[in-house]
Amino acid sequence: MIIRIRKIKPSDIKWIKFVFNQRWCGEFIVTRGKIYKPENLDGFIAEVNGKNKGLITFKILNKEMELISLDSFLKKKGIGTALLNRTIAFAKKNKIKRIWLITTNDNLSALEFWQKRGFNLVKVYPNAIEKSRRLKPKIPLIGQKNIPLRDEIELEIKL
Repeated sequence: MIIRIRKIKPSDIKWIKFVFNQRWCGEFIVTRGKIYKPENLDGFIAEVNGKNKGLITFKILNKEMELISLDSFLKKKGIGTALLNRTIAFAKKNKIKRIWLITTNDNLSALEFWQKRGFNLVKVYPNAIEKSRRLKPKIPLIGQKNIPLRDEIELEIKL
């Protein structure tokens, strides 16, 4: 299987909104009390046989990159890792000093994924999801594996 990684184009925004709706409970993502819309994000798409099979989005500010989303539609095939590696290469080329992200206390697979790729847990924001729910009421009360969805967890890697 050949994975081709390409930059997001304006023509991809409709598809990205679809992905956000399917995977993230709406056309935007909320982290740390901020709303992120696809049309305001950079990122990459992974293609396999000409079909979109993965997406990573991010925002750069002050030589730091916040990863907003990472989605793979073919699990355990290297798509998430390929997208992350391309993003890290892009960050290094652009002299980004730190890449960070927020995940939630219920997302055990994400915590595993990021730590295996060199990210460190740096902060826990207890009950932060309450604030996010005010901006995005569709965020469920119960998350993966029936874990109450409450806290945001920050991970980072320094470049």
